[in-house]
Amino acid sequence: MPKITYRVGGDSTTVDAAVGTSLMQLALQNAVSGIVAECGGNAMCATCHVYVEDGPVDRLADVGAAEDEMLDCTMSPREPNSRLSCQIPMTDEIDGLVVRVADEQH
Repeated sequence: MPKITYRVGGDSTTVDAAVGTSLMQLALQNAVSGIVAECGGNAMCATCHVYVEDGPVDRLADVGAAEDEMLDCTMSPREPNSRLSCQIPMTDEIDGLVVRVADEQH
């Protein structure tokens, strides 16, 4: 089973990830702090902002138009590696991905 690592502050949590489950859903299912997910994964609130830091980053799908627009609305600064975790479905190809949860979501 593929794994995803979330960094929150100075802590890291690595979880088993069911293929097809979004990184946002996985964070909520595994009590990863900092992911608010107000809109439930519809790319409408930017409260699941993460920074993709390590692993198979080049295997991620490109940022879509709705995600790109919402990334301009994040509370923590948008960086080149910013993504909405609701828009990243887990796949075998991104096994080992490491993301850092943005400090502010509201």
